[in-house]
Amino acid sequence: MSEEILRLTQYSHGAGCGCKIAPQVLDEILKTNTDTGQFKSLLISHGTKDDAAVYQLNDSEALIATTDFFTPIVDDPYLFGQVAAANAISDVYAMGGTPLLALAIFGWPVEKLPIAAAQQVLEGARSICAEANIPLAGGHSIDTTEPVFGLSVNGRANIKHLRQNNTALEGNHILLTKPIGVGILSTAGKRGVLEELERALLHGQLVQLNQIGEMLGKIPSVQAMTDVTGFGLAGHLIEMAEGSGLSAELNYDAIPRIQGIEMYLAKNTIPDATYRNWKSYGDKIQLGSNVNFMQAFQLLPDPQTNGGLMIAVAPEGLEEVQALLAEGGYAPFTEPIGRFIPKNEKVVYVH
Repeated sequence: MSEEILRLTQYSHGAGCGCKIAPQVLDEILKTNTDTGQFKSLLISHGTKDDAAVYQLNDSEALIATTDFFTPIVDDPYLFGQVAAANAISDVYAMGGTPLLALAIFGWPVEKLPIAAAQQVLEGARSICAEANIPLAGGHSIDTTEPVFGLSVNGRANIKHLRQNNTALEGNHILLTKPIGVGILSTAGKRGVLEELERALLHGQLVQLNQIGEMLGKIPSVQAMTDVTGFGLAGHLIEMAEGSGLSAELNYDAIPRIQGIEMYLAKNTIPDATYRNWKSYGDKIQLGSNVNFMQAFQLLPDPQTNGGLMIAVAPEGLEEVQALLAEGGYAPFTEPIGRFIPKNEKVVYVH
C-alpha cells in the first residue's frame, strides 16, 4: 500500500512526543506515598523527572533503564519505526550512557492497517538499533485502536560519567544540540501543508541519534543534561532549573530553529500539545519587553520528538564542549542560548 493511501498520522490523535500527558496532569498521576528509599542501589527514579532510571551495579558501573513510545508523527511506517527507536535510545545518551539492548513496545490496529506496514515499523526500528550498535532483541505487541510504537532500552554508564537533569549550577551556560520546531512541522505534515524542503529537514532531525551525549558525559564541566522532548524547550528547562534549585535566563533570539518554520508559524500551525504545555507551566515564565508573547508561545512549549540535548556547562569548560560539538557535526549549536541564575520568583526569564 503506497504512502499516499496509508497515512499513519490519520490514525492517531497525537503526533510523536506531542501525545504525552501534560506536565501538570502527569504530576497528579505520579503522586504516591510509596517509599522507594529501601532500594539503596536505585540511584535515579521518577522522583527527579529524569530521562531514565539508574540502578547501581557495583562500585563503578550503573544500569540505565528507560521506556519511550508514542503514536505516529510521520506517515511512512518504516520512518515511524526509525523515529520512535531514535527517540527512545536518546534517553540513555541523555544520561551520559551507552545503550546495550532494546525491546519493542508495539500496538497495532490489525483490523484497520496492513500487517505488512507493521513489519516495516519494526524494520525501521532495527535500522536505528543497528546504527546504535544494539540488538532489537524482542518485545511485546497488542491489538490497539491506534498505532503505537517505541522501545524499552537498557544501557550502562560509569557512575562518574552519569549526567542528571537536576545538577546544574549557578552560572552554567545552557546549550542545545538540535533546533526547535518539530511539533510545528509535524503538525503541518498532518494537515497536508508541509513543503518538501521542510519535510526533509524534519525527517532528518527525527532520525538523528543523540550519540554525542555519551561523550559529553565524560567531560566534568558538563554538569547536567537532558533531552528536549514532548514538554518543549521551556518545559524541560523548567524541570532542570527547579530540580537544581535555580532559575534560568533564556536568550530568545539565540534559540536555534528548524529552517522554514516561520512560514508555518505565520499560519498558526501549532499542535494541541503546545496549548497543554503552556497551560501547565506558562505562569513560571516571564517574558522581557523585547519578546513578543505570541512568538514565545508558539516556540517555547513546542513539543519535540527526539529533540536535542540540553546541556548545563561550567564556564571554564565551555571551549572544550564547543570543540567536541563542532568535531561531532554540531557546529551550528555551539553557542549558549542562556544560563542558570540564582533562584528567583519565576523559573525562566526570557529576553
